[in-house]
Amino acid sequence: MPGEGQTWRVCLRVISVRGQYDSMLRMRPAGSQDRDAVREMISARCEWMEARGLSSWRPRLDDLVAQTDNPCGDVWVLERDGQVIGRTTLQADAPPPWGWTDAERAEPALYLTTTLTDPGHRDVKPGTLIAWWAVGQAAEADAAWVRRDCAFTGLAKYYQSQGYDLIREAEFKGHRLFMMARRAERLDLSDTFHR
Repeated sequence: MPGEGQTWRVCLRVISVRGQYDSMLRMRPAGSQDRDAVREMISARCEWMEARGLSSWRPRLDDLVAQTDNPCGDVWVLERDGQVIGRTTLQADAPPPWGWTDAERAEPALYLTTTLTDPGHRDVKPGTLIAWWAVGQAAEADAAWVRRDCAFTGLAKYYQSQGYDLIREAEFKGHRLFMMARRAERLDLSDTFHR
């Protein structure tokens, strides 16, 4: 962990993996050219959630699309054969002040947030790929952890299926949050996503 006034450098890399069904999967930094594709992908996710009576991302749609301009370099997209099928934010900053102890906040960690995927591409498990990619990115950046949170029990269980541990439950602005983390490690995604 750097001392006061120092920073630790985060080097995130673009990955391309030949995936199941001979699809090319690629994580890369988002850019303004991705706005329309990200809007279409998030809209598909919103429709899927709303059809199941779930709270959707629709109220944040414009903000999430605008983030693809990516001035901080922390918004990433997942492509399948050139089509955007996911987006996420991976930040090197400390996690939010709620839900984490001061000691945890002092540890070098990446924070994974606002991960959304196209429900029409579940066959390649885009959410899992993004979650595992983040674990490798943290290892590359010499961070100890990838941390994330969510507000739904089902989503917390899904994150646990990706190897993230439930650290604790916390309350923020009247909402229960599940605070989750996974140790950074180098993962060989090519074995996972090859036929």
